[in-house]
Amino acid sequence: MATEKEIVVSGIRSTGFLHLGNYFGAIRNYIRMQEDFNCYFFVADWHSLTTHPDPKDLRGNVLRVLAENIASGLDPEKVALYAQSDIPEIAELYLLLNMLAYKGELEKVPTFKDKVRLSPQNVNAGLLTYPVLMSADIMIQRAVKVPVGKDQEQHLEMTRNYAQRFNNRYGYLFPEPVAFNFGDNLVRIPSLDGSGKMSKSENEMATLYLADEDDMIRKKIMKAKTDSGPAAPDAPRPESIVNLFQLMSLVSAPDTLQFFETAYDNQSIRYGDMKKQLAEDMVNFIAPIRNKARDLQQNPGYLNRIMRDGAAKARENAAQTLQQARKLIGINYY
Repeated sequence: MATEKEIVVSGIRSTGFLHLGNYFGAIRNYIRMQEDFNCYFFVADWHSLTTHPDPKDLRGNVLRVLAENIASGLDPEKVALYAQSDIPEIAELYLLLNMLAYKGELEKVPTFKDKVRLSPQNVNAGLLTYPVLMSADIMIQRAVKVPVGKDQEQHLEMTRNYAQRFNNRYGYLFPEPVAFNFGDNLVRIPSLDGSGKMSKSENEMATLYLADEDDMIRKKIMKAKTDSGPAAPDAPRPESIVNLFQLMSLVSAPDTLQFFETAYDNQSIRYGDMKKQLAEDMVNFIAPIRNKARDLQQNPGYLNRIMRDGAAKARENAAQTLQQARKLIGINYY
């Protein structure tokens, strides 16, 4: 008898354009996971409502994010790809988990404190209970593994807390999910200006988007921060130079990388040449994803069908979870 595959759940926000950091920090892992796990990947459209996106943008954003993930290598035949709002069971579990969540602990979450500081005029209940909805996303599928970055680990800890509280109060239903990624470290892609990491919404000229045109990719890389070159053989590399070599290691041929590594150590490196080479290799990497995503977006009927099929898969499992949760709580009167 075949062993059942472990369940993996992850959400992708529907705001902003996907960039190189999203690809190497998350999507590349998803592509590997789809071979070995029972994967549920959703576009987090409810989560995006906490920042009040314009309703006329929402549908296009969801379809674009879906298209970019498929263009990057996610296979709709192997994973359930769906919109969060197509799974009403998530909303009901969110309501039930809110009874196990406490105001004090939610107010201490660092991401909540950051949002309050950045948008004091928009401290809505959805922002406060964001970790509860995230927990419902995961727990509705009874996931055991969740691919998350460092900034989401505390939210996952809270998911384990809610699973424990539910299981202790009502009886066992939910596994306690653990953070999971292939390899020990996720690749963190720094911004081209050397300040922080690439971002969906901040400093667009220092971020390489999967939708960027070829000339824009070249322009951004040629503007990347460098220095005057190594002062001695085998000199330690400043962070901005480490960043360039890291990008090159991700998209260039090994012998190309080795050529510039040797040139740096020999003090003969010409950053202009290195950036030109990196720009062409980056164009060759991003262009096929961009073009495929664009083609997919020209076919919204196909993307809608993928979302509907993914939602049907996700709802089947979610309905079973919710039925058991109601029974354990005592909400089964008929």
